[in-house]
Amino acid sequence: MKRSLSYLKFLTICICMMLFASTSSVAQKLVPINVAIYHALDNNLQVKQAKFQAALSEQDLKQSKMDRYPTLNAGLNGGLNWGLSFDQTAGRLITQSVNSAGGRLSSNVDLFTGFQRINQISANKFQLSADQSNVERVKNDLVLSVVTTYLEALTNQDLWGASRQQLALSNEQLESVTANYEVGNNTLADLSQAKSQVATDELNVTSAQNAFDLSILNLKQLMEMDPAVDIVLEKPVLPNINLIESSYLATQIYQTAVTNFPDIKQASFTSATAKTNIDIAKGGFYPTLSASGAYGTNYSSQSRNILTGEFLPFGEQLDQNMNQSLGLTLNIPIFNNLRTRINVAKAKISYENALASEQLAKNNLNKIVNQAVLDMRSAEKRHQSTESAFTSAKDAFEVIQQRFDVGLANSIELSTAQTNMNKAEFDHITAKYDLLFRSKVIDFYLGNEINFEN
Repeated sequence: MKRSLSYLKFLTICICMMLFASTSSVAQKLVPINVAIYHALDNNLQVKQAKFQAALSEQDLKQSKMDRYPTLNAGLNGGLNWGLSFDQTAGRLITQSVNSAGGRLSSNVDLFTGFQRINQISANKFQLSADQSNVERVKNDLVLSVVTTYLEALTNQDLWGASRQQLALSNEQLESVTANYEVGNNTLADLSQAKSQVATDELNVTSAQNAFDLSILNLKQLMEMDPAVDIVLEKPVLPNINLIESSYLATQIYQTAVTNFPDIKQASFTSATAKTNIDIAKGGFYPTLSASGAYGTNYSSQSRNILTGEFLPFGEQLDQNMNQSLGLTLNIPIFNNLRTRINVAKAKISYENALASEQLAKNNLNKIVNQAVLDMRSAEKRHQSTESAFTSAKDAFEVIQQRFDVGLANSIELSTAQTNMNKAEFDHITAKYDLLFRSKVIDFYLGNEINFEN
């Protein structure tokens, strides 16, 4: 009986452990870098706002196209009058109460408006293109931010792992120094130095973990993800760092980027919109011509037949009281307080400002591209130097550790060598991801899709 209970207890514990393990695996969500990019593009609020603005511009374009067509309106009216009044339908003064009703259809169309309708359509097309380019600009900026933050998180994750390894090494050294101190082979100073190294490495672990947690939080914010969701990063298949192309020419990159970059397209379409607005404003100098037409009928309870004096029935009144109208209206502007002239001047100023903004966007792009090329070259040199420094520092530490084990080096020398190795390793990790990121920035300005498979 006791054996059965023990077996049942063991089985229950196993089941609980399995459930806990499955719950833990479900709680963590694996997020590769491509998934992070797609998730951010689908959920980021800035991207959604840019799309909303483009949708509004699309409706403005649709409205400007529809403004070319005639309008058609219908109206009905009814009333009850009593006392002395003039009944227009009956054509006489009435002292009795009168029930009246009427209906009307009217239409109006602009025949000529100084080409303002056509120019407005063109301006709205340019504005829609500008807003669509803005959507692409926001997406591009978001993709670059996600890649930057993701690689920063991977960097901090590797630094955290390296700091934990260094802490484990320091703990091993502390155990060795403690054992040697107890048998008199090491001094109290050696023991204190080993404890100090452990404390320093524990602080490095804490700092690295905080940096990693902060970068994960920033990544979640870019993806509009709940901070409480536990995510796990996936290291992409990194290309051979030594094979990364670095012989780029800033001029060639700029020539490619200036024709495809959404920022430049947006500025160009904005300039085109401003130029078309000048023609719209000039349309105010022209006369406008419009046509209108209407059809209606009326009923009055006091309307009578002129010959018989009998009240006319409802249907017969609607037929007899029908009225139609057609009209043309020509409006010639003579003086409107210089409003049109001032509008044209303001439109020209806006156009010049748009051209300046377009040139400023090109200048900024040229500067950024040149800076990216310089950063790429600097990152390549830094990666080479940190790789050599880490190899040398690691070899030096191993030699000092061997000397320390046989009593030929003191604890201060060992601690200094370990600190130098730690710093060299951290710098090398940072330099590796920085070189990778700089290469992807170049791909970004060349219009290539950011991926880590080549």
